[in-house]
Amino acid sequence: MKKLLIIATACMAVLSACSQDIGEPEQIVQETEESTEEKAIIPKYRISEDYYKMLVPFKTSEARGLVASNLNTRFDVDEFETGLMRMASDKFPTDKYVFQEGQYLDKKTVQNWLSRKLEGKDLEEAKKKDKSFKNEGLNPPESSEKSPIYVTHILEHNYLVKKDEKTLELGGVSIGLALNSVYYYRTEDGIQKENKIDKATIEKKGKEIAQVVVKRLRDIEGLEKVPIVVSLYEQAPKSSIVPGHFFARTIVDGGSENIGKWENINEEYYFFPSEEGTKKKPDDANTFKRLKGDIEDFFPNYTGVIGKAFYQDGEMKQMKIEIPVQFYGKTEVIAFTQFLTGKVVEYYKDYISLEVTINSSRGPEALIVREPGQDKPTVHVFQ
Repeated sequence: MKKLLIIATACMAVLSACSQDIGEPEQIVQETEESTEEKAIIPKYRISEDYYKMLVPFKTSEARGLVASNLNTRFDVDEFETGLMRMASDKFPTDKYVFQEGQYLDKKTVQNWLSRKLEGKDLEEAKKKDKSFKNEGLNPPESSEKSPIYVTHILEHNYLVKKDEKTLELGGVSIGLALNSVYYYRTEDGIQKENKIDKATIEKKGKEIAQVVVKRLRDIEGLEKVPIVVSLYEQAPKSSIVPGHFFARTIVDGGSENIGKWENINEEYYFFPSEEGTKKKPDDANTFKRLKGDIEDFFPNYTGVIGKAFYQDGEMKQMKIEIPVQFYGKTEVIAFTQFLTGKVVEYYKDYISLEVTINSSRGPEALIVREPGQDKPTVHVFQ
């Protein structure tokens, strides 16, 4: 059995804002399947209560890199990874569990599961080439354009918990299934086409695949008894300028291999200004339009402000605004930042996570950040 020696310090060296009093280090041992020891650190400092503490040095997954190649956009990559932690936080609270990238599903396993199920001559040829071949593809055989790739990525996260004062053990696993909303394919003459997959089919296929994945996970040594959180993610089309969203989640109790009740997740992203944002969120679109007008009053020839809003259960929870502007002096930057800070505080309620970045051709010029419940935003003008 592998034991990982953990030394917990009060803060990481790279975080200069931490207190100088780092306290006594805490030595802990992580139990795994091998019989070696590795030293690591659990920093006591967290950027936010929304984030997990993570072991240092950071132990990467053997399947690392696949998420970037399997998803359509960088927006989806970021949301799928960070959102999966959000999906797990109810079951595995951030103040009690330590995050680690998945250590049980390696690259070959994930690729095999994401492949198409083989049949007929294709299956016979695969077995001839590799006698140990396992026909584990979770996607349907490629018979026509009506046989889309449904699941495009499987992401594993591990959550460690204290077994006692000196020992860490695996407390649970979170699995994310990224599902296509659009299937892209090429015809025999090389023309690329696409078919939209309706939401009912995405949900049905996602839940069917999730059940198969859970049963397979239970056959992996070390995962027989831990709780498993499974979350379904609908990725956005390749042309989208906002990410997709999680739409369902379930918790499989430790030792069980059967999925019971699913919980519906109501999350969405909207881009402003956009036709869809105006149609689906008219009040928020008007608010953003007023802010854009205020900026144009300050810079009469400017029209480039963009915003990305995150909604849960129909309510805005986060707004990120990017403003590229050409400045001619630092005093102009300061004046505009002060003006803009007053406007965004006026337009957006204090329960919304707010982030405004101001950039010029020289790079970042200013940053305005306000966390939910914070009376005044944090403002920084870059030198």
